[in-house]
Amino acid sequence: MSFSRMSSVSIPALVTLVALLVSVQAAGASDSFMDPQGPIAAVQKRHLLRATALILIAVIPVLVLVPLIALRYRRRRGGNAAYKPHWDFSAKLEFLMWGVPIVIVAILSFYLWKATHRLDPYAAPFGEEPALRVQVVGLDWKWLFIYPDLGIASVGELGIPIKQQVAMTLTTDTVMQSFMIPALAGQIYAMPGMTTQLHVVADAPETMQGENTQYNGRGFTKQKFMTQAMKPEDFNAWVTSVRAHGIPLTEDTYRTLAMRTDRDEVQAALGTPLMPLNALYFTLEEGDLFHSILHRYHSGEPLPLDKQPGTTEFGQEASQ
Repeated sequence: MSFSRMSSVSIPALVTLVALLVSVQAAGASDSFMDPQGPIAAVQKRHLLRATALILIAVIPVLVLVPLIALRYRRRRGGNAAYKPHWDFSAKLEFLMWGVPIVIVAILSFYLWKATHRLDPYAAPFGEEPALRVQVVGLDWKWLFIYPDLGIASVGELGIPIKQQVAMTLTTDTVMQSFMIPALAGQIYAMPGMTTQLHVVADAPETMQGENTQYNGRGFTKQKFMTQAMKPEDFNAWVTSVRAHGIPLTEDTYRTLAMRTDRDEVQAALGTPLMPLNALYFTLEEGDLFHSILHRYHSGEPLPLDKQPGTTEFGQEASQ
């Protein structure tokens, strides 16, 4: 196949591929920090674009000059490039090759230090009103969201009001997992017997996807949830709906929830016709479920297998 024919075939294919990638990005815009839905993701995007622009200051000249140098100094008859077999040093080149990267690294370091403090997941620098408390428990293979001040809990759906800080405290009742809502904030790890924190804020009503980014078995790809950012009045209506349609989160209910089941399997086990097809709603019983999950790893004794979610002894994993 000739070069011209290859070009005529590959260029339209390349254009189609680029258009496809752009359309995919647009379709999943609310699932990426490149289309931020809150101030934290907006800072992350700005930091990435700034870092990319600074790095390109060093990369673009290399990409341009390498082929030009190879072309100019190639072996050929009648060439006019200077031939200096004993040349080994140039102060100007040394200054450019070392000075420019040093300046770029210094500027990047400054902005990284600034962004690191600005985006501290334990800090709450993006809100004026008191934060909404949400306790997050990672299970196999779903996330449990507990609203201790509202007396409700949910799986598969995280409801939050816009323009209000949401203070999350995270742990797991199984293996280590990584919690992430890309359009709102970066990922943070959660581990059994320990807590980590994350603060997020949503700017406008939007539906965003959250997920676990730490591989943890066959149900990993289904460990996703929808984050519903709502106006305050809509959030209040959502809370009322969860209370009205939820089932009590008892010890037996939690045991079923904590088994090694993916979102569809636990939905079939605990869902009711009054709940959405992809979410479970609960009302909280008396007691502090989150801290009881957390503190049973702190007895100083090994946790029996029949008390540890993620084991066969705790509950037989549903067949695939």
